[in-house]
Amino acid sequence: MTRLLTVAILIIATVPLCAQAQQPDVATLKADARKVVGIIGGDKAKTKTYCQLVKLNKELGRADQEKRTKKKALFWKMAQLLQKLGPEFVEVLDGNADVEPNSPDGREIASIIGSLNESCEN
Repeated sequence: MTRLLTVAILIIATVPLCAQAQQPDVATLKADARKVVGIIGGDKAKTKTYCQLVKLNKELGRADQEKRTKKKALFWKMAQLLQKLGPEFVEVLDGNADVEPNSPDGREIASIIGSLNESCEN
C-alpha cells in the first residue's frame, strides 16, 4: 500500500489540483480517509476504478525494468483513474504526503485506505 501512496503522490504532483487546502492535522486526515473509503466503498463504479488503480500500480512495479514509455503510459492511466475517484481521495493522498509512512499514524492511514483492497480481485 505504501508504494501505491508513493505513486499516487507522484501523480498528484503532475495533476493540477483545483484548490489547495491547508495541510490537515493527522486526526482530520484519518477522518477524511475513513470518509473517502466509505464513499468509494459504497459506489461500485468507484470501487472498480480504485481496483483498476491498484492493478496498474502492480504493473508499474513490474515495468520498473521495462521501457520508460510504458511507465509514462501507466502513470497517465493512473492519473485518469485518480480523477475518477474524486477530489476527496486526492486530498487524502496529498495530506498523507507529510505523514511518515512507518509512523503509527502513517500505518493507520495506509490501513484505512488499504481496506478498499478487500473489494478488489487479485
